[in-house]
Amino acid sequence: MRKFLLTTIASIFLASAALAGGNTGCGIGTMIFGENPGLVLQVLAVTTNGTCANQTFGITTGTLGCDRPSAIVQNDKLNDFVLANMDSLSKEISAGKGETVASLAELLKVEAADRDAFYGKLQANFSKIFPTSDVTYSHVVDAIVEVANS
Repeated sequence: MRKFLLTTIASIFLASAALAGGNTGCGIGTMIFGENPGLVLQVLAVTTNGTCANQTFGITTGTLGCDRPSAIVQNDKLNDFVLANMDSLSKEISAGKGETVASLAELLKVEAADRDAFYGKLQANFSKIFPTSDVTYSHVVDAIVEVANS
């Protein structure tokens, strides 16, 4: 009974890996074994990626076949500010002006001479920053940083 149970569990895990197809992510294992549809090569790629723990490095640096995020924000003040001021930011970004948006510009270190253009960019991209009424603050932060860097 015990062997049957272990065999069944192993089969389920292997079947789920097989159905994933080409979904091994990035890293050294993927570079060595490629994005092959074969189960054995995918398992080897994932195992190599996991044991080498190289995906974090690859994602951060944009190497090892990984895509680097467009913006890495490591600013707790910005995250806290956006979380605490979502409603005000929504209203002021749609209007293209306001105290909360001015504070946001300071947190992002936007030069005083560039602030009007920054406010205009935010306003023009309002639907990208706030795509739905239940948008998360992390999406708002990412979208604002992307707009600011464009």
